[in-house]
Amino acid sequence: MASSSSLPPSRRSVFDAAYIRAEFAAAGISPHFIPLIWKYVLQNPRCGDLDGVTSLPAAAYALLRQKFRPITSTLTTAAESRDGTTTKLLIRLQNGESIEAVVMRYDTRLGKYDGKPRLGGVRSTLCVSSQVGCKMGCRFCATGTMGFKSNLSSGEIVEQLVHATRYSQIRNVVFMGMGEPLNNYTALVEAIQVLTGSPFQLSPKRITVSTVGIIHSINKFNNDLPNINLAVSLHAPDQDIRCHIMPAARAFPLAKLMNSLQSYQNESKQAIFIEYIMLDGVNDQEQHAHQLGKLLETFKAVVNLIPFNPIGSSSNFKTSSDQNVKKFQKVLRGIYSIRTTIRQQMGQDIAGACGQLVVSLPDERPAGGATLLSDIEDLRI
Repeated sequence: MASSSSLPPSRRSVFDAAYIRAEFAAAGISPHFIPLIWKYVLQNPRCGDLDGVTSLPAAAYALLRQKFRPITSTLTTAAESRDGTTTKLLIRLQNGESIEAVVMRYDTRLGKYDGKPRLGGVRSTLCVSSQVGCKMGCRFCATGTMGFKSNLSSGEIVEQLVHATRYSQIRNVVFMGMGEPLNNYTALVEAIQVLTGSPFQLSPKRITVSTVGIIHSINKFNNDLPNINLAVSLHAPDQDIRCHIMPAARAFPLAKLMNSLQSYQNESKQAIFIEYIMLDGVNDQEQHAHQLGKLLETFKAVVNLIPFNPIGSSSNFKTSSDQNVKKFQKVLRGIYSIRTTIRQQMGQDIAGACGQLVVSLPDERPAGGATLLSDIEDLRI
């Protein structure tokens, strides 16, 4: 798949795995040194050079100085939500563009699992971006108003985690930030392979990739990214409504998408997360809940109902009432036995909530009194 990296060829991120491995191989340097370099940068995120990495061959230091930078992006601003549960990071890339990533803090002890109290404690999830802007043009999403500018390199994706570790120990990563991850497939796969290896060692089960439904990429997802969670931004139970609110859905007919997801599930044996934004009078009626229930009746799925986040006066949509959201949930749970959650809203006051990521950052500071929430990425069937 063609990829338009946002980095010039001269100085690349040390986390661009394929590039650094190729350069090391060409120079006759063992790739086993690469995780040591990554560990050094992870522990020293503000380092200006890589001379402090110990035990490398002399040729490696020369190569690193010539062709790599420890981190190519810059953390410009960090905005804290008033309740202290969310931090939105504004990150400037080497090419001058900016992206956003969001740290969300949860308490896994909240809520119950199979009727029993859940174990655990405070955990943090990082929502990362995969592109600058997005070409999908979903009408309810702020990122869609930016249009598409460029793909991130795998290194720029990984660097978001490096920046985030300055604020919290990250347990989960969700690709639900700016961009359509499966439209930057090669970099996505490479970044996840880095994140699940040394020194990051994230569990594949703690990584979730969200897509509007890029069928050809879903068809190879399990082979390339086994045990990674797949979330599908379905948002409507039929093709007409999907096309109305998600213009890109025209390229991915719902029947073909569901066939692809069924094949994926048959192969992977994993549950699929279904994301469903609740838009007043558009897709939130009881009839829509029944349609969705029938659509998913052959699937092992978790439906996550997402209250719509207003993205400014230009928005043509309104948030569903709490009553409609709960009624929708009741239909899916009670009649179709589909596990259905309602997403807790986090970071709205700093435009860090779902659908609000567009490059603009208000000056917000912590106000204390944090209320920790239960992490939806911890759900298991």
